[in-house]
Amino acid sequence: MSNFLSILTDEKIKDSNKDFRNALFSLDKNSIDKNNFVHLTRIYSVTKQLDLRNKILRLLYNFDFPQLKDFFDNAYKKERYLDMKIYALRGLSQFVSEKEIEKLLQKFNLTLQKRQESTPYNYQEYELLRGQNALPYLVEKYNYNCFKETLNQVNDQYNTMPEAFKGHFTIDENGEFVSLRNPGESSTMIKDFFNKQ
Repeated sequence: MSNFLSILTDEKIKDSNKDFRNALFSLDKNSIDKNNFVHLTRIYSVTKQLDLRNKILRLLYNFDFPQLKDFFDNAYKKERYLDMKIYALRGLSQFVSEKEIEKLLQKFNLTLQKRQESTPYNYQEYELLRGQNALPYLVEKYNYNCFKETLNQVNDQYNTMPEAFKGHFTIDENGEFVSLRNPGESSTMIKDFFNKQ
């Protein structure tokens, strides 16, 4: 086991520890195997840090170790942010049927619809859901109608937003943030929109 992973096996270390955080965020999926993934699921289950949970979901969602079925199922139920629910669903989709996924997405789509009403300019969440590692990946891999319907709903809700909230960033196939505008330009566009209201 490599040194950088050994810090992640220490159950007594705090998740705010700088070395621990650096080890987790520098961890590559190629370093994960059937013997050490349990350390990541343990960290996920005990941490309240959203960024750590997000990173762990993205590290694990391509693995199909049988023990991960319950992990992804629980993560899907636990997460409140829709992008993190989709990351959990990406992992869970390897273990459950289209019918089961469809049932989960019916409730997801209702929540998504409510988001449009409660936070009409929620462009960050839409961009995460439209990211190449999220719904587009699931549509391409599984070709399920339920994934297509959810992605269509996300795109429809995204498209109804004013232009000031579109095209600031995207997410690549590795789940990494890719800026499409410089921060100053994005900030000016959004401020100008609200100043005209």
